[in-house]
Amino acid sequence: MRRRRRAAAAALIGAALIGTAGCGAGKASPAPQPDRASPTPSATPVTGPYVALGDSYTAGLRIPPQGGAPQGCGRSGANYPSLVARQLDLKDFTDVSCSGARTGDLTAAQRTDDGTNPPQLAALGAATRLVTLGIGGNDAGFLDVLGRCAVENVRHSLTGHGDTAPCRAYYTTGAGQGEVQRRMTDTGERLTAALDEVRRRAPQARVLLVGYPALLPQDPTLCAETLGDGIAGADIDFVVEQERQLNAMLRQRAEAAGAAFVDTYAPSTGHDMCEAAGTRWIEPLAAGQGLAPIHPNAQGQQGMAAAVLAALGQQH
Repeated sequence: MRRRRRAAAAALIGAALIGTAGCGAGKASPAPQPDRASPTPSATPVTGPYVALGDSYTAGLRIPPQGGAPQGCGRSGANYPSLVARQLDLKDFTDVSCSGARTGDLTAAQRTDDGTNPPQLAALGAATRLVTLGIGGNDAGFLDVLGRCAVENVRHSLTGHGDTAPCRAYYTTGAGQGEVQRRMTDTGERLTAALDEVRRRAPQARVLLVGYPALLPQDPTLCAETLGDGIAGADIDFVVEQERQLNAMLRQRAEAAGAAFVDTYAPSTGHDMCEAAGTRWIEPLAAGQGLAPIHPNAQGQQGMAAAVLAALGQQH
């Protein structure tokens, strides 16, 4: 019976990952636009034009109100770039983020299930004064790691193996040995090139690289109900380690390129997908109606916006 439960949980994780792999916009009911607020004065005023670049965590996949073109990008009018632009009263604002984006989509057109998004860096110019970039997770295959953990756990459960961390074993001593580090290194190199290109195209802009919020808690027992028997506690620890490594790499590459790094992981601690609705910033596998599993919800976008504003010397 335990093996059946673990298989069912792993199937749910796999289905959730497949459902968001293409990062389509989906359908969402309209929601009111957030209220406009006046910017808080600071020693260094933030001016536009402002251009937002990034993947689904920036776009706000399936968070209402969905809009923009192409619709396949799943871009929300309540994502953190939109909230930042409204808070700072930046009327010259362009959001070209797109769900599913990798670093290669910054310089090449990206096909979606509903339309093609132009190269994101094409939105930059000499007049651009603010750029936020949230990307790298798809290149590094972070959700792929989570999916592999589900597969390895159910495989070991069904074959009777007693490994307490089959996913960690897969990536450290098994068939996937060295794969995570190789992808992380490759992603870092592509990110450095992308940041250099951002600087070349928008030499006067303030550039902020936005990290990823915490998906899982530090204590794996807190996720027992959310993940069931799908992933062993020791492997939840492994996934947490990989996300922290991803954010550490993003920080290092940002600082080396002269960009500011926005930490969204620390403020999102205690708001992971294993928390209750109303507290969590990340939707669980069984996401709320119309929302994307393992992605930020509206609260998450608000939290990320607050982190960006703080990095800009503003108060939300």
